[in-house]
Amino acid sequence: MLRVGLTGGLGSGKSTVAAIFRECGAAVLEADAIARELMQPGRVAYGLIVERFGPRVVCPDGSLDRARLAELAFGEGHLAELNGIVHPPTIAEQERRMREIFARDPLAVVVVESALIFEAEAGGSAPGWRQRFDRIILVTAPDELKIQRFLARALPLDATAQQRAQVDRDARARLAAQISDAQKVPLCDYVIDNSGTLASTHSQVDRIARELQAASETCRPLLDTMRRTL
Repeated sequence: MLRVGLTGGLGSGKSTVAAIFRECGAAVLEADAIARELMQPGRVAYGLIVERFGPRVVCPDGSLDRARLAELAFGEGHLAELNGIVHPPTIAEQERRMREIFARDPLAVVVVESALIFEAEAGGSAPGWRQRFDRIILVTAPDELKIQRFLARALPLDATAQQRAQVDRDARARLAAQISDAQKVPLCDYVIDNSGTLASTHSQVDRIARELQAASETCRPLLDTMRRTL
């Protein structure tokens, strides 16, 4: 079995890379999707967030106001506090799902896609999280390309100049809150350059996926021995 952390800054394209890893046979867990589940009414992170920030972060339908939470995080200095609430239950749920996958397939390669593997550890919301992974993969792209991708994803086609300027500011604030790629590269086992064509990215992921599966397969003799002794 192999636990793999897949990370990259805003707009780096890590979700695209994660999808390619899934095509290659890896089990993929999306940290953001898990966090969103835990932030639904009745779930643990929802209750903790409402307890801390009150009704101002709740929409009329009872769901969390994600735009207001983003404003609190990046505009009002509460990012570390929000991360401290959301990260622990999200990581616990990731661990639970990984155990389930490995119970079904002891030689599985599980890829956890998360933008904040390094940031969560540095910020203290997930001490030792990076050490839980057997391999770390970083997806990179130039910062301006990351921002362009974020704008393309976040803005409607008929966005006004004012809306574009606001989302651009938001993107730059989010990017500034993340550790730079230059600092992360020496700490990673693999780096995927996602600034070129999709074919180029696919080729890089294919090669890494084969290497990861081969590394997981090295556990087979030990597993066979354990089975014979049971």
